[in-house]
Amino acid sequence: MVGAGVFGRNHARIYRELEEQGEGVRLLGVVDPDVARADAVAREFECKAFGSVHQIITTHSELQAASVAVPTVHHLAVARDLMKAGVDVLIEKPLASTLHEADELVSLAAAHKRVAQVGHLERFNPAVRATLPILTQPMFFEVHRLSVFTPRSLDVDVVLDLMIHDLDIVLTFAKSPVKEVRAVGLPILSGKVDIANVRLELQSGCIANFTASRVSTERVRKLRFFQPRQYISVDYGRQEVLVFTVGDDQQPAAMPSVNPQIGVSKPPVASEEPLHAELKSFLRSVRQRSTPEVPLEDGRQALALALKIISAIRDHSKKINIAGMAKVKN
Repeated sequence: MVGAGVFGRNHARIYRELEEQGEGVRLLGVVDPDVARADAVAREFECKAFGSVHQIITTHSELQAASVAVPTVHHLAVARDLMKAGVDVLIEKPLASTLHEADELVSLAAAHKRVAQVGHLERFNPAVRATLPILTQPMFFEVHRLSVFTPRSLDVDVVLDLMIHDLDIVLTFAKSPVKEVRAVGLPILSGKVDIANVRLELQSGCIANFTASRVSTERVRKLRFFQPRQYISVDYGRQEVLVFTVGDDQQPAAMPSVNPQIGVSKPPVASEEPLHAELKSFLRSVRQRSTPEVPLEDGRQALALALKIISAIRDHSKKINIAGMAKVKN
């Protein structure tokens, strides 16, 4: 486990749980330049602490796989060292700071024949997995991801911190390239954009609206979309899916509806912690030498869209002279 912050600790926790459950994995160590922090996590999960990737590579010849949960700007350097040493990697989102770095990661994985996965966690949310079989032709998305403020991940905008989860899901569901991006965002409590609203038009004609905030008073993680004859609501947090179908005379309504012409159903969802499912999937790919469920190319696609959105936010900010407004306020 490289990186002993909040995400890194959670990865270490799951690896340790999988070890105890007999999943055929052993947590060898936690790496962090802050040795005291690495040591604290290592003690908690009964493994060794290391101050650098080089230390763990030279100490443990049996090292086969690693999670990379360091700040985004260090993803390339850390993952490069690991892959060159023959280690498979799961790299937390966003995949990289730039598309050039993302492309280099893709090239490194191919050159060294490494299994390399990007940590788009919501792909492994049971509610998302339960929605995949009922997709037909999504034409309109409305997505909200709101979080209370924490000092975590303030090195990136809210688009790369939070919204990128939903960008990845919509791209996965809609399976269509983006045609147009319109976006607005504001810094509130940090030097980066803390709240953003985005409208995408896809080449299929699908429209997707996103709102992401890390300065909310409540926590909301919901995605809703319409497709022919259906409205589907996905609650990431509750791990629930509701399906409203118009004119579904063939199937009796599974739940009461205010309109007899609308059938309401609740697909079965196998509850599981998404990180648990993600790491099991990664380890399965490592054992089988198979393409991971979320390959680096998917991470690059989501990153490219997120960077377009950030650029659109900057362009919009210049139009309305946000910098000048801030100066007047000060």
